[in-house]
Amino acid sequence: MSLAYYNVLGRSGLKVSPLCLGTMTFGTEWGWGSAEDTARQIFNAYLDAGGNFIDTANGYTGGTSETLIGKFIKDRGDRDRIVLATKFAFAMGEGDPNGGGNGRKNIYAAVEASLRRLQTDYLDLYWVHNWDRFTPVEEVMATLTGLVREGKVRYIGMSNSPAWYVARAQSLAEFHGLEKFCAWQLEYSLLERNIEREHIPAALEFGMGIMPWSPIAGGMLSGKYKREKGSARPAGEGRLSVESASGNPAFNKLFTERNWKIIDALHEVAKEVGKPPAQVALNWVTNRTGVSSTIIGASKLQQFHDSLAALDFELPESARKKLDEVSAPEEQYPYLFFGETMQAGVTGKTEVRRTKGL
Repeated sequence: MSLAYYNVLGRSGLKVSPLCLGTMTFGTEWGWGSAEDTARQIFNAYLDAGGNFIDTANGYTGGTSETLIGKFIKDRGDRDRIVLATKFAFAMGEGDPNGGGNGRKNIYAAVEASLRRLQTDYLDLYWVHNWDRFTPVEEVMATLTGLVREGKVRYIGMSNSPAWYVARAQSLAEFHGLEKFCAWQLEYSLLERNIEREHIPAALEFGMGIMPWSPIAGGMLSGKYKREKGSARPAGEGRLSVESASGNPAFNKLFTERNWKIIDALHEVAKEVGKPPAQVALNWVTNRTGVSSTIIGASKLQQFHDSLAALDFELPESARKKLDEVSAPEEQYPYLFFGETMQAGVTGKTEVRRTKGL
């Protein structure tokens, strides 16, 4: 299937493909990923299928990802058709406290370095890769607004941050006439649904399109991993087998009894609908409320084509319900006060409906 339609990214005027090509796998510096020839094949296949949204970051494979993308775009000669996005925040080296983070000094250094590697004079979307806990939000928004007004950046987005922080950033931007975030890049999958508590409601309120990353949980939902005997860790070769020994909390949280139960249910649904588990998991997340575009990654060309096929079918309501129920986030305080049982006490057990569209 070609990527024959586009979605508006949040409450902006930017039109993007429903699947965004993530390029963290471009380069082999991290011990896994794609060499240049394979990366080029994946890149060209995505654009040839009608895709227009490329996502990278200055730190991906030590800058190699940006360098390769810059080379590929120059060779194709279709820069203006592509919606090119990159990120900043993580330091590119050690020993310099201003070499990373969200302060003005690093933002300007990072954007200039990314523009050089990408061989372009503007970015369509510039992401804050991570909340740094130190820089005042006023400084971040004013600096990013400056980049937009200088023409170096067209739109701005946020990734990996608390919901309260983005709510404050968007409110300040509205009040002071600054550029607002149009999108929010967050981890979202059958194994990671915590953003449904506050992040998705905040995104809807402030006009930000959700862009899920790791929709198949780093490969955990791909169907290729089995659990080790007597352990919750995955057996076999692949990225997760490498990362499971790294101590990285983003991966260690995957290896739980609860997640293996979700994976079992995913395999059951996949068998029922006659599709691979990875396609079912990707199909599920692309159809969630608030999602504008979902990031897919591939280290092999066939993986890319398999991901593209996730748009070719609709999950039956019974299958979707089964996945929804088995993967539902556990009820926690204070969110239990916002459910139907406690809200009945607020409305005096009367039925109250929100006006459609408000």
